[in-house]
Amino acid sequence: MISNEDLVAFFTYHAPNMEQQARYQAIRAAAITFAKVIVNHTPESADQTAAIRKIREAVMTANASIALENKYDIRSTATS
Repeated sequence: MISNEDLVAFFTYHAPNMEQQARYQAIRAAAITFAKVIVNHTPESADQTAAIRKIREAVMTANASIALENKYDIRSTATS
């Protein structure tokens, strides 16, 4: 069950330290490279747009993982 403490942590700003900033940058750099490959090798379409959106979602989720440092794991509460 997601606790109130979890909710507060999920929606609180977590200022990054220097090491985290480097990890964020590495993820963004890889995402940009991947997004460019998709745009350059697929036709403009709803699927192309969806692929880019999913990269953005993956970056945001990875960033949340870094920000929370896996202190709050909701995997056991996620539904399939």
